[in-house]
Amino acid sequence: MTGTNVRNEADDSGPSGYAAARLRLLGEEARSGPPRRAALAGLTDDWLAGLFTAAAPDLRGVSLVAVGGYGRGELSPRSDLDLLLLHDGNAPDAVAALADRLWYPVWDLGLALDHSVRTPAEARRTAGEDLKAHLGLLDARHLAGDLGLTAALRTTVLADWRNQAPKRLPELRDLCAERAERQGELQYLLEPDLKEARGGLRDATALRAVAASWLADAPREGLADARRRLLDARDALHLATGRATDRLALQEQDQVAAELGLLDADTLLRQVYEAARVISYASDVTWREVGRVLRSRSVRPRLRAMLGGGRPVAERSPLAEGVVEQDGEAVLARSARPERDPVLPLRAAAAAAQAGLPLSLHAVRRLAALARPLPTPWPAEAREQLVTLLGSGRPTVDVWEALEAEGLISRLLPDWERVRCRPQRNAVHIWTVDRHLIETAVRASELTRRVGRPDLLLVSALLHDIGKGWPGDHSVAGEIIAKDVAARIGFDPADATVLSTLVRHHLLLVETATRRDLEDPATVRAVADAVATQSTLELLHALTEADALATGPAAWSSWRGSLVADLVRRVGAVLAGDGPDEPEPAAPTAEQERLAVEAFRTGSPVLALRAQPEPAGEEETPGAPEPLGVELLIAVPDQPAVLPAVAGVLAVHRLTVRTAGLRVLRLPDDVDDGAVLLLDWRVAAEFGSLPQAARLRADLVRALDGSLDIAGRLAERDAAYPRRRGWVAPPPRVTVAPAASHHATVIEVRTQDAPGLLFRIGMALEKAGVQVRSMHVSTLGANAVDAFYVTTGTGAPLPDGDAASLARVLEETLRG
Repeated sequence: MTGTNVRNEADDSGPSGYAAARLRLLGEEARSGPPRRAALAGLTDDWLAGLFTAAAPDLRGVSLVAVGGYGRGELSPRSDLDLLLLHDGNAPDAVAALADRLWYPVWDLGLALDHSVRTPAEARRTAGEDLKAHLGLLDARHLAGDLGLTAALRTTVLADWRNQAPKRLPELRDLCAERAERQGELQYLLEPDLKEARGGLRDATALRAVAASWLADAPREGLADARRRLLDARDALHLATGRATDRLALQEQDQVAAELGLLDADTLLRQVYEAARVISYASDVTWREVGRVLRSRSVRPRLRAMLGGGRPVAERSPLAEGVVEQDGEAVLARSARPERDPVLPLRAAAAAAQAGLPLSLHAVRRLAALARPLPTPWPAEAREQLVTLLGSGRPTVDVWEALEAEGLISRLLPDWERVRCRPQRNAVHIWTVDRHLIETAVRASELTRRVGRPDLLLVSALLHDIGKGWPGDHSVAGEIIAKDVAARIGFDPADATVLSTLVRHHLLLVETATRRDLEDPATVRAVADAVATQSTLELLHALTEADALATGPAAWSSWRGSLVADLVRRVGAVLAGDGPDEPEPAAPTAEQERLAVEAFRTGSPVLALRAQPEPAGEEETPGAPEPLGVELLIAVPDQPAVLPAVAGVLAVHRLTVRTAGLRVLRLPDDVDDGAVLLLDWRVAAEFGSLPQAARLRADLVRALDGSLDIAGRLAERDAAYPRRRGWVAPPPRVTVAPAASHHATVIEVRTQDAPGLLFRIGMALEKAGVQVRSMHVSTLGANAVDAFYVTTGTGAPLPDGDAASLARVLEETLRG
């Protein structure tokens, strides 16, 4: 039956004809979605127009207007009819009688009705007092009567909205935020409210209102389709339940899925979540733009004139190579070339998350359109930037969602597609699989000071449930996927094995601790056999806690935590042996010996700065992070304050230290009986290109003789840049490693990497009067994991009390 035929039957038969035609329309399986909603709105329009004409054929200055959802033509089977009877105020008694003849037939059919009778002035006054009423009038649509009256009201209401936008839009934003706080996020709820939850139909309507203000506009790609999917789901819900409900209850999801022709309830939820994610992301971007525009408008005209007579130019401050901050967002620098820089998407994301800034919509879309795919395996910088992004705490979530909205995550990690928007029908879980993985990384970022390999902890957090997209035991499937992903993103075979072990056994500790007898040696031995090493046990303990905390309130408690800690202690005792001694340094290369001899003979530092190819897989040290940047070799005659001098010069030149080693090199007897400090570091330019070796050497000479004020230079540079809130990193942790060396005291430092970090540590060690016998420094993402082998002036390990005191001083220095 065509829409025209349905309308004609309604016209011919009056209310009963409308009811019959409505039932037939809703029963047509061939028509659903937008065509059915349009046909239902048209059928209802004709019926109400007929009622209006029959009731008041000669009445002037009156019109019947559809507002709200009905005004938009979004009539679901059980939707309210939102109607306004608009009149010029000249015949109030006749208008009241007309209202009765309109409203009662609607009520008689059992239809929900939201109605009002107002003059244009009253409607305008109500809109000014009631934001929701104003929003409804923005979608006003003429049904019958005086068309000029309706048109005049629409024009006036829209003009008021645009004129009052600086006041009304913040109110609307607060209203959306309050509703989101009350109803939750649609894209994660097992029983979501399709209309009221964040990312639902109310937010889609709010975006239309923002666009109508001409102040800002939402990103339109995918938005209309997302709205349609939610409306289709609501239609099916109304038909399945026979009620005017917007909550997609668990017991009704299979029936709703069948109504939509979908495979099952999980497929339904995944479609709903994907639509909600599009609307939520569009809302975030739009409200950010509204805030930016309103801030720029708040600048007084006089101040604008002082700034140059026009619109002030937004300040741009650097965040990373190719990435700058502008107007509260991370954007691409003018010099950025995504088509030549495949690491740029991850670098931009990591920089934004570290600074606590959103990644601009324009930047993400440009990266999605132009960035070249990463090679396989990824270059070391790409892996480091991924680790930095994952370790950035709460800001990681928004940045990750921005990348995901433009398809960049699935491009970087194809296995992600299987877990994206995947529901978890478990009362304990509060997130979809993909969001749970990101939440676990956020929780893991708070535990990075507890482990020696924070990069492996963060990546295992991202991957631990990746197998949930496959049939069977997700831990078994995940083990295979994790090993493949680890190799693809550039981890060496040893690290890939650790990652796959963590994914395979991510439930082992909590299940064993809560379900097995810990007094049974066989229980403890089984766990020890599974994890094999102390470092893997340490990682698994942190992953277990992060996973549970990210699952939901019911998944972790102090009781569970104590049981897991007890199991870890017992397994650690089984795995424990004599602590490893200080690693025996490799024999110096010919170039290292040449530099050492030259430094000793000249009495001044000598250095070589050169590019170094990444080591081949079979030459790598198992478990060692792959170094980044270029190799910097420095030889300095043994003297005080070498470490802070070298580290300070590098910081002044904006060189980031990725790995660093320091050792005392004894010269051969045929050269002289002397000692030289040999530093073999891997460095990378924070921005731009590397400085010339001659400049570095000249500044190093000045730093060693005290004529270069490194601390002052660094303080001046810090003061020149704006303070960003960013993410609050976990506090530093400095410990004395027990039994780590028989010849020196080992001070372990785990903290957030920052410009000048090694300079500060070196200065603190120098002030403490200890000698640095050797050191091993690595930067894993944004985490510094350093070990300093220190002795007294006589070359002996520090007494226990002095070692503990030194650790406390270092920790206080880094906290300050």
